[in-house]
Amino acid sequence: MKDAKAKPEKKGKGLWPFGPDLIPRLLSAMILIPFTIVALIVGWIPFALLIALVMAGAYREWEIMITGRKSNWPMVPIMGLIAMIAIAYPMNGAWASAAIFAFALLVAAFIPGPNRQWRIAGLFYFGLITMAFMAIRGSSLAGIWAGVFLLAVTWLTDTGAYFVGRIVGGTKLSPDVSPSKTWSGAAGGLAAGTLAGLIVWFLAGWAMDTPSPFVIGLLISVIVSIAAQAGDLSESAVKRRFAVKDSGDIIPGHGGLMDRIDSLTMAALVLWFIGLTHRGFGAVPQGILFW
Repeated sequence: MKDAKAKPEKKGKGLWPFGPDLIPRLLSAMILIPFTIVALIVGWIPFALLIALVMAGAYREWEIMITGRKSNWPMVPIMGLIAMIAIAYPMNGAWASAAIFAFALLVAAFIPGPNRQWRIAGLFYFGLITMAFMAIRGSSLAGIWAGVFLLAVTWLTDTGAYFVGRIVGGTKLSPDVSPSKTWSGAAGGLAAGTLAGLIVWFLAGWAMDTPSPFVIGLLISVIVSIAAQAGDLSESAVKRRFAVKDSGDIIPGHGGLMDRIDSLTMAALVLWFIGLTHRGFGAVPQGILFW
């Protein structure tokens, strides 16, 4: 005999594992991806302006998150300094950007406030990432391919993690930090990101007639893909620390700028370090691709 109090079973449950954010995500991607690719290919000042706008906007979200208020001081001046770090790079070189970066950190260190250490940490991170993006792009053809490599690994890592995680599910990756992420999603993201990186790796070697070893491309793709997922988790941990669900609402389906570039920023930082240690300040794209 059936229990009269039993709840009726929901029909169609599990047939659509994706949430209502899938369509907004796709629409946002259709707009943002072509725009980013064009800026990457054009390079020089247009690319610097894009990075300046995005990183200054990301810092704005950081400042609001750590303080809980939308105050122009000291947010706007620091945003301006971050933008100057990007714009100075193609005009006057890496050392000019580094000088502005150091000055911005000095300014932030003397601004009083209860969360001053978080302000300095945010400025340090976004300023460093700004320099990383500019160095990876550089001014050569190799910079375009290095940028495409970074974007391909990061975007396919995010895409693979999203779809595999939603379809397969399973054990949570870090339930205390990000309850929606699973080990299956992490594995799917790693596989997709690594494959995308290898495809770009071979295409870059063929296009520039400078083929590099498969194992190096595989290793860098894996490292960058893991870094992308670490960036996502790191931002989730910071948002949980300040009890914030989304860093903002500027991008439908993604939240704020920080929510959209969390994976990309950490991946860029790691890729920059690889190129920097291999070939030095003046040849970061070549240090990434030429082995």
